[in-house]
Amino acid sequence: MNVEIERKFLVKDDSYKKDVQKSYEISQGYIARDGGNTVRVRIRDNQGFLTIKGRMTPDGLSRPEWEMEIPYSDAVELLKLCKSGLIQKTRNIIPIGNGLKWEVDEFKGDNSQLTVAEVELPSPDTDYPTPAWLGTEVTGVKEFTNSYLSMHPYNTWRK
Repeated sequence: MNVEIERKFLVKDDSYKKDVQKSYEISQGYIARDGGNTVRVRIRDNQGFLTIKGRMTPDGLSRPEWEMEIPYSDAVELLKLCKSGLIQKTRNIIPIGNGLKWEVDEFKGDNSQLTVAEVELPSPDTDYPTPAWLGTEVTGVKEFTNSYLSMHPYNTWRK
């Protein structure tokens, strides 16, 4: 099983768009959630994935993750089993060197108006660039996890 190490930030403006090299559509839902553990099904363009994630470390920086590509038709059927709302978003990829990339998610539907950027790191102490469009860091803030957003959409939060 892999360990996912990532930093997550709110995005202040859309100036990141000039650096996007690839984008794709994502629909995902949660089959199970239990104390920070999740089982997720995702469709990215025409590919299906099943992902199991463990609990986050106390600092919210890392968690165990297992992911497998599954047939698209299976992913479509599994999405029908998901609890609460589906997450829909456009993911924008911005390479930043050394094999790293920013993944900027523009949420849609009940989570529209929310844009989040994350970078997956090989180790917690890896340096990465912090572009001017990055806003507040939300690494480890449960309200900005996709699992939480599927149950408590961003557009229902009291501002």
